[in-house]
Amino acid sequence: MTDNSAKILKSINPVRIILPVAIGIAVTAYLMYREYEPGSLNLLTFSIQTAFWLFVSILLMATRDFGYMLRLRILSEKSLSWKKVFNIIMLWEFTSAITPSAVGGTSVAVFFINKEGIRLGKSTAIVLLTSFLDELYFILSFPALIIIAGGLTLFSISPEATALTWYKNPFILFALLGYSIKLIYILALSYGLFVNPRGLKLLLLWIFKLSFIRKWRPQANESGSELIQASNEFKHWPIKKWIRAFMATAVSWTARYWLVNTIIIAFFGLRILDPEGHFLVFGKQLVIWIMMLVSPTPGGSGFAEYAFHGFLGYLIPAGTGIAMAFIWRLISYYSYLIIGVFILPKWIKKHITKQ
Repeated sequence: MTDNSAKILKSINPVRIILPVAIGIAVTAYLMYREYEPGSLNLLTFSIQTAFWLFVSILLMATRDFGYMLRLRILSEKSLSWKKVFNIIMLWEFTSAITPSAVGGTSVAVFFINKEGIRLGKSTAIVLLTSFLDELYFILSFPALIIIAGGLTLFSISPEATALTWYKNPFILFALLGYSIKLIYILALSYGLFVNPRGLKLLLLWIFKLSFIRKWRPQANESGSELIQASNEFKHWPIKKWIRAFMATAVSWTARYWLVNTIIIAFFGLRILDPEGHFLVFGKQLVIWIMMLVSPTPGGSGFAEYAFHGFLGYLIPAGTGIAMAFIWRLISYYSYLIIGVFILPKWIKKHITKQ
């Protein structure tokens, strides 16, 4: 096993789930203690309707994963089987769940795809292109939601908060920071993938001559080389294949953003939100995911619960916000930790230990 492989395996050690779980539970418990109102949890009754809509919530997450799997099949030109893309997506989500949202990194995803039989250059190209498609969805949908829902309404934490000046709303500032990072990233990646990959590599190497980031210059050189490989792989793709890959991306993220809507319906019924309210909840989820980009905790743990409680809590009965946030994270986050713990040891035994 190479030093790089050993380093990657250390970074995805299942033991690392302890930290995000501990942070998430601690923040949930603290918010529950601070915000609890006697009798409020009695509103969360379980019925056939609850079971049905929670099942729909799980189906949405399955649809989200299917969209990711379909996209990997398209990008790999069907050289990856459905079983292989399932393992890759689950391990990819597990890795994202135990590393800070702000850190990210493509090396682990490239590692997973490469070990499933795709040559290294193509694996790198696939991961960079999935990142490009994800960011493109965010970049296009975020301003559209602001125009449709209204910026102040989308970022409000209460009906009265819409009167606040935009720079006094911390959620707007977090979202703008996250969106700016994504916009800069996708502009640089687009330039490197489709216009001048060698030029972008030279620019990266020039930037990383600065003393305070010079120690990361080797990684910048490696990333630039990967970008050149990715450009050679995909710049001659037909438009039809690009559309299919982007549609799979859109289906995946849209399914994820409808999740909270179905959880609210599960416990409070269809009438709690009007059509505009459901669209507002959908938009707020996208904003939460953008804000999580700047979270220093693994998988946004703790920050996500806090943002949900403060950002969506006023749309549902008082005192139930943190409980709903926990259910949301249980389905959309903790489930990947559990699945990853079961899949990872078998995957390592098959692809690393035997080799």
